[in-house]
Amino acid sequence: MEHIAALLLIIGCSGDFQECHELPAPVPIYETMEECDAVLPDTLREFSGRKPHVVAQCVYVDPAMEEEDAVLTWDIRPDGTLDASVGPAEVVVASNPVQPSKKPLGQE
Repeated sequence: MEHIAALLLIIGCSGDFQECHELPAPVPIYETMEECDAVLPDTLREFSGRKPHVVAQCVYVDPAMEEEDAVLTWDIRPDGTLDASVGPAEVVVASNPVQPSKKPLGQE
């Protein structure tokens, strides 16, 4: 079974960094950070010119999260650098604490 240790994240942005979107990586997952880091320079060269600004990063994935839901979050800083991480998904439980009022049986 393949273990994921790194994700290759590629982001393309407008000239002013106001609009940024994920771009599809040729190979998005790697078993080691070293494998991902090795392809990073070639990937950046391959994607340059597709958008005014292209940034990429190998994002570490904790192997302990293998069985958990995970969320990839990223942001482009004002200086144009990419800040990305993979973390546990936030679980939200919906409930309705307000119960409709019920009349006791026999009362109408």
